[in-house]
Amino acid sequence: MSQASQPAATIKAYVEANKDRFLSELMDLLRIPSVSADSKFKPEVQRAAEFIKQQLEAAGAENVALCPTQGHPIVFGEKIVDPALPTVLVYGHYDVQPADPYELWKSPPFEPEIRDGRIYARGACDDKGQAYMHVKALELMMRADMLPCNVKFMIEGEEEVGSEHLGDFLRDNRERLAADVILISDTGILSNEHPSITTGLRGMSYVLVDVVGPNRDLHSGMYGGAVANPINVLCDMIASLVDDDGRITIPGFYDDVAEVSDEERKAMNAAPFSEEAFKKELDVADVKGEKGYTTLERKSIRPTLDVNGIWGGYTGEGAKTVLPSEAHAKISMRLVPNQSSQKITELFTRHFESIAPKSVKVKVTPHHGGEPAVTPTDSVAYQAASKAFEEAWGKTPIPLREGGSIPIVALFEKELGLKSVLLGFGLDSDAIHSPNENFHVFNYLKGIETIALFYQHFAAMNPER
Repeated sequence: MSQASQPAATIKAYVEANKDRFLSELMDLLRIPSVSADSKFKPEVQRAAEFIKQQLEAAGAENVALCPTQGHPIVFGEKIVDPALPTVLVYGHYDVQPADPYELWKSPPFEPEIRDGRIYARGACDDKGQAYMHVKALELMMRADMLPCNVKFMIEGEEEVGSEHLGDFLRDNRERLAADVILISDTGILSNEHPSITTGLRGMSYVLVDVVGPNRDLHSGMYGGAVANPINVLCDMIASLVDDDGRITIPGFYDDVAEVSDEERKAMNAAPFSEEAFKKELDVADVKGEKGYTTLERKSIRPTLDVNGIWGGYTGEGAKTVLPSEAHAKISMRLVPNQSSQKITELFTRHFESIAPKSVKVKVTPHHGGEPAVTPTDSVAYQAASKAFEEAWGKTPIPLREGGSIPIVALFEKELGLKSVLLGFGLDSDAIHSPNENFHVFNYLKGIETIALFYQHFAAMNPER
């Protein structure tokens, strides 16, 4: 365990002295239902952007602005200490996933509560809690007069719907966004006992499929057995997309998959992980996935195909003996390095249309995609993040690939030529995208501390510009 430095002591003391206010402010942000996927929440998404803008200004950022896009605004702010010093560009998002189904929440999703040391609310971890840590880290460094380099903020409101307008913003503002590294807290750690830094992310191809049969809903007694049932057909088609070994059957799907070396796989599986605890937490009797790979590998370095939602026919109370006219599903494919989201979407569309029987019509609509990314562990920024963890947590973080997707990591590299450091603090038990999403109070406060320490080490290591 490393001995605490004077900056570390100052940072820790500030967080301790202001923790109640830090929590209160986050709760105010969490009360705003900024659901970007649903147009009825558009005013609330705008309100969340304005909240972030006000808090950045209060923390000491300058040139803070709501930058309009064709969708929701991007909040920009900066504090330039000295143009000769290195610059960190912070990325986060203030939009959240829909909270449905509401009835499964133990407390209302937009009425945050703290229970057993956890903040329960939609967006608590993904990503309001983690993005807001950066605002408070800036405040801390400004109040303590210890901001050692330049910082810029870019907090968007469309991450949960694919960051559709972020690319245009990057291309139009390259000079404004010039930096040395991008710092992102939208990931997690292995556990509080074994902190980690995410070094790889999967990409994403997300599609909507429609299967249409007869021109109206039919009486299942009069027509059942004589006309194709679109729900039955859709289920058959989906079932055929993955074989008994967990391999995706779409022709060409694996052509570009980057295989991970035996050495890296061995190192990955050396990370502390209990499959029994994993199953117990999820209340499942067994795990399932691609044959020949461990659970850790299946959820990080291998591509997947999953149905995210499926509907059609009658789902109301009681019985209605209907043969539905239509069936629908939303399907996501997580991608690994070298796979292209556009290519995979095209392969999926071609294959799905080809396996449809003549008794139905099929339509595939791409929603959004993103590219996989791997971040270097030998960069100055990564080493600074590792040292920050060592000083704040007393342990060296484990480099670990994650199964989730943050498409903008690859986008940043393409448009700005910048690598990212994924300094996240969430846990698998935080239930992001699910009912009862939560974020540990400990992780929220320790995250602020660790982020502030990152700046101290990053500046001290004097990266080449």
